[in-house]
Amino acid sequence: MKKLITGLAFSGAIFISLNVMGQANENLSEQTKEKLAQAGPDYAETAIGKIKLPAPFSSESVTKESKIVAWPEGKMPQAPEGFKVTKFAEDLEHPRWTYVAPNNDIFVVESNDAKKSANRITMFRDKDRDGVPDERYSFLKNLNQPFGMLVLGDYFYVANVDALIRFPYKEGQNTIDQDPEKVLELPAGGYNHHWTRNIIAGSNNDKIYITVGSSSNVGEHGMEKEERRANIIEINPDGTGEKIYAAGLRNPVGIDWNPITGELWAAVNERDKIGNNLVPDYVTSVEEGGWYGWPYSYYGDIKDPRWAEDPHLEMVEKTIVPDVSVGPHTASLGLTFYTKDSFPEKYHNGAFVGQHGSWNRANFSGYKVLFIPFDENGNPQQPEDFLTGFIADDDASQVYGRPVGVTTLPDGSLLVNDDDGNVIWRVSAE
Repeated sequence: MKKLITGLAFSGAIFISLNVMGQANENLSEQTKEKLAQAGPDYAETAIGKIKLPAPFSSESVTKESKIVAWPEGKMPQAPEGFKVTKFAEDLEHPRWTYVAPNNDIFVVESNDAKKSANRITMFRDKDRDGVPDERYSFLKNLNQPFGMLVLGDYFYVANVDALIRFPYKEGQNTIDQDPEKVLELPAGGYNHHWTRNIIAGSNNDKIYITVGSSSNVGEHGMEKEERRANIIEINPDGTGEKIYAAGLRNPVGIDWNPITGELWAAVNERDKIGNNLVPDYVTSVEEGGWYGWPYSYYGDIKDPRWAEDPHLEMVEKTIVPDVSVGPHTASLGLTFYTKDSFPEKYHNGAFVGQHGSWNRANFSGYKVLFIPFDENGNPQQPEDFLTGFIADDDASQVYGRPVGVTTLPDGSLLVNDDDGNVIWRVSAE
């Protein structure tokens, strides 16, 4: 199922990520595309079974952007029977991600593409734990496309698009007005939709893990522009000791620790523009030193045809097959393991995945929250829909919202950030 990566392979992964030049050819001839389309399907053995992948260009690559329309009166997202959906917060400006601090304060980044970003963090406090915030504060302003947040030691960390920064922090404070300390510069620019930098602490709080997406679709602008990108970085909390924890991940965003196995898991956006059903996004365990194929191959050794003239076969052969395919072009961004006990037992230690939704597919995919059950040994099972109803009219390209971040509250309910809908939904067990 998975290919083991040796220490030598890891050094190769670093080398590719940082130094190897080359450039994909996205302008393949129609004759080449037709030949590729007739080649027949590919197969990959994942942790949840064998999947069939169509040949590249066997369907046309289309652009279909969604348009936000208002929810009809009384209508809201749909959860399975036994759950209740309510609004936790609204009147926000593109609430992209939520973080719950150790003291249970709830922080929300209001962030977006560069020209539209509010660049702030709003804090909510639910003092009586009834699922409705009692207090709201403007916590931090004048950031630069913030995303990941973390309280660690006496600091509040923020992952801006171009740097990890931190501020002195005391538990329970309502606002920060000090200047930040730069912990680590991060690569920015390029493909604008890969601006999100997520962060989590290591299991012993002695490391910080940072996600950095690629600056391109498939390296079409040259791999020299991908230095320190398409990977997960590990550092010490003061910014020293940087290393690439895993590479070849086109756009890893949501990351969390499997509560049973202790493995790092990630939700990853795969590449576009080779068909309606290629390449499926995935959720996977992330091996230290692992290489996951971008941009040269996908789902193991399936070669990307746009690198045919420079295939990097030595890297293709090392590619790890991801664990769980979650659908093509779904923009699977949010990821959290459910470690509370208020939901029914089937949800315990499983993973929720926020799917922001497609733009490169004739029929919309994503625009929902998935749930991936895990067995008693921490192994993933087949994904299933959890929160749906965000698509208003597929034919008219209309949607009510786009779920992104998924976060568990102390009471065991689930918060879902709907950034384009400017709402945070709360899902609780009835």
